[in-house]
Amino acid sequence: MKNLIKNKISVIGLSLAFLFSFQACKDYLNIEPIDRLTGNNFYLSKKDVESNLAFIYARFFEKINETWVMGAIGEARSGEIFVSEGANSYNSRKVIEVLGKNNILEAMYNPNYDWYKIREITKWDKYYEVIQSVNILISKLEEGIPGVTGSDQDRYMAEAKFIRSFTYFWMVRLYGDVPYYTEAYHTEPMPREKMVTVLNNCIADLSPQKDLMPWSLNDPGLRGARPAKGAIIALLMHMNMWNASFDPGNKQKYYTEAVNLGKQLIDSKQHKLVAPFTDQNWAIVTKGRSEESLFEFYKSINYGDNVEALAPFWDHFLRWPYKFPRFTNQLSHCYFISTYMNQIFPEGDADKRREMWFEDITSDNGQFVLRKFGTNVYASGNEDKNPDNTFSIFRYADAILLYAEACAELGRDQEATTAVNMVRDRAQASRYNGGGGADLKNFIFLERERELIGEGIRYFDLIRTRRIMSAEWTMSPLTLDQYNRGGWTWPIDASALNNNPYMQLNQYWTTIGR
Repeated sequence: MKNLIKNKISVIGLSLAFLFSFQACKDYLNIEPIDRLTGNNFYLSKKDVESNLAFIYARFFEKINETWVMGAIGEARSGEIFVSEGANSYNSRKVIEVLGKNNILEAMYNPNYDWYKIREITKWDKYYEVIQSVNILISKLEEGIPGVTGSDQDRYMAEAKFIRSFTYFWMVRLYGDVPYYTEAYHTEPMPREKMVTVLNNCIADLSPQKDLMPWSLNDPGLRGARPAKGAIIALLMHMNMWNASFDPGNKQKYYTEAVNLGKQLIDSKQHKLVAPFTDQNWAIVTKGRSEESLFEFYKSINYGDNVEALAPFWDHFLRWPYKFPRFTNQLSHCYFISTYMNQIFPEGDADKRREMWFEDITSDNGQFVLRKFGTNVYASGNEDKNPDNTFSIFRYADAILLYAEACAELGRDQEATTAVNMVRDRAQASRYNGGGGADLKNFIFLERERELIGEGIRYFDLIRTRRIMSAEWTMSPLTLDQYNRGGWTWPIDASALNNNPYMQLNQYWTTIGR
């Protein structure tokens, strides 16, 4: 991690050059390549590659740091989060309930909610800046960079293709169809590509890289903060599971591939669920770089990372003594409604997560605490800071449960049960011993809700399993017509139309009015 920080510092000048160039862009594909900014002599060493990668990660994190992205895109839209009476900035925070009714346009344009900058989520230009930078890096690796050969070249190529595929996967889950390109200096306008095709391209591009990437990097400080083989496997699993829903004619193929990938990850024993399940051990997981970490945006106050106050999901669900100062944090700003909490954590069911991760779990007010993210509390009682946690993207428990889900979809019920009980055993919860079929699939879905609450995954699980259309699973269901017309997507900012006659916005959001 120290190397990463040094690299970040070393690319300040490069980053400023990028920023001035990007701001001058007329559309998302007219991005100045590195060669035009720094000359063809930029890639002269391994250090140059590291510096560019540090910039690329920082650029992606800018999108996560713009607003409450993890909550807005992955949690709030299903309708179970409410604002606590008496919460700080109560009127502004009501945007969360607006998102919970899928009223994204109101969240974007109502001036009461400007504090949240929801409209920034609809802009994809920074994602394409990441893709453009990666495309150039890949082309230079293919040409050959002095001092970057053999296993180093293989690892950097695999890492670059991981970042590119991850960025496309992230955008697909937000916008549906997106323009797809891999050329280093592409400047021609392009139409949007079908999202299934985009992900299939990413799967084909990334799959050969999996076995070129080591299970662990030489520096333990980079575990999770930079992708290794486990991260590639997790991303491939997620892309296959997404396509299984939207390409049903080939779902068996996708499920089979997800099972094979999950089995390889589990059998490798290179990652583990951190145990025993105690506050101290869970603090290690939420801090980041643990044996459970597959991929994360590692941020720490110790390295001077400037995380915006609104960016962490946990900002909204902690009160004193998990958040300081005491006089302004007597209440959690938000809470998960008790009907939902009782659905996933029924009272009386053995599950240590219920007692360890929450306080006042069914209070329906600001006494609710999502203590899951409250272990790494900021040291000073006078600073208005959130606990110092990582921004987790993929972790081992998520991959295990995806594997269980894919097994269940293929009728491999015993393997699915064994996998889901791996997660429940760590949580000191009663083991699943019910039947297969729909009961098992529903149980695995609920287990994902239990284990991954607050990690920005639930809404996407609702979409890809199509449970988003059932009031049994969400307080804000979509109709079949809304689902088919893209009511689950985000609007795309009109700037995407600039200089691109082939571009179309998401019709659902352009036709429902404000």
